[in-house]
Amino acid sequence: MASHDSIPPWSRYVAIGDSFSEGLWDPYPYDDGTRAPAGTETTAVQRGWTDRLADHLAERRGDEGLEYANLAIRGKKLRQIVDEQLDVALAMQPDLVSIVGGGNDILRPQADIDGLTATLEESVARLRASGADVLMGTGFRAGGALSLTSGRVGQYNATIWSIARRHGAYVLDNWGLGALHDWRLWSDDRIHLTDEGHRRVANAALVGLGLAPDDDTFDDALPAATARRLRERAREDAQWARAHVMPWVQRRLRGTSSGDGRAPKWPTPLPWPPSER
Repeated sequence: MASHDSIPPWSRYVAIGDSFSEGLWDPYPYDDGTRAPAGTETTAVQRGWTDRLADHLAERRGDEGLEYANLAIRGKKLRQIVDEQLDVALAMQPDLVSIVGGGNDILRPQADIDGLTATLEESVARLRASGADVLMGTGFRAGGALSLTSGRVGQYNATIWSIARRHGAYVLDNWGLGALHDWRLWSDDRIHLTDEGHRRVANAALVGLGLAPDDDTFDDALPAATARRLRERAREDAQWARAHVMPWVQRRLRGTSSGDGRAPKWPTPLPWPPSER
C-alpha cells in the first residue's frame, strides 16, 4: 500500500494540456491570503491541480528537490496541445509528464473519438520512449446541460485506460472522483473547478501515481447545502447561459479561442516551489 513516507522518484515534472492543467479557476491568493477580486480571475496566475501536485511532490522529495514546468494553455484542442507543447516538453528531458486533453474536442458534437485516441496514444508512446513516466487524466462525469457529452467522455475514458495498460502509464481518475459530482466544487462556468476542486484532484493525482494522498478524506462528500444556497444556485443557473454559453458560442463562430495569444504560465523548469509566483 502507498505510504505518506514514500519519496517520489521524479525530479523534473512537466504538465501539458488545456485549461484543466493551466488551473482555471484557481488563482493564486495574494500575499495576505486574500483572493483575486471577482472579475479579475482571468488575469491572475492560475494555480490548479498541477501546481498543487508539484507542491506535494516537492515537499515529499525534500532536499532532493523538484523542477516543474507548465505549458498548458486554456482553450486548446488535443491536436494543438500535441503540436505546440509536446516537443517543447520533450526538450526539457522530464522524468514525469502529465498530458490531459481532449475536453475541448469532446464539447463539440462532431468529436472524433477514434482520432483523439490515436493522437493521445501516439503522444504517450513518444513520451514513454524518451524514458519519462506519463500521467493521463480521464474526463469528468458532467451534469446539467453538459451531460449530453457523457457518452463521448465515457468512450474516451475507456481508451485512456487501455492506452495506460499498453504503455505502462498512470491515470488520474477524474470520472471516478465522487466528490466532483457536487456542483459546489465547480466554478460559475460549470466547466472548470474551484480551488477546493483542484485540491481534491491533486490528491487524486497522487493516488493515480501510486502514492498516498496528503488528505485521506479528499473524496468525501461536502456537508449538505443549505436551503438558501440551493435557492441561490437556481438563480445562478438562470444566468449561466448568458454569462458563459453565449461567449463560448460566439468564439466558435469567430474561429477564436480563449487561449489565443496566451503564453504558458511556467514555460521553463523551475526549482519548486519558486520564491516568487
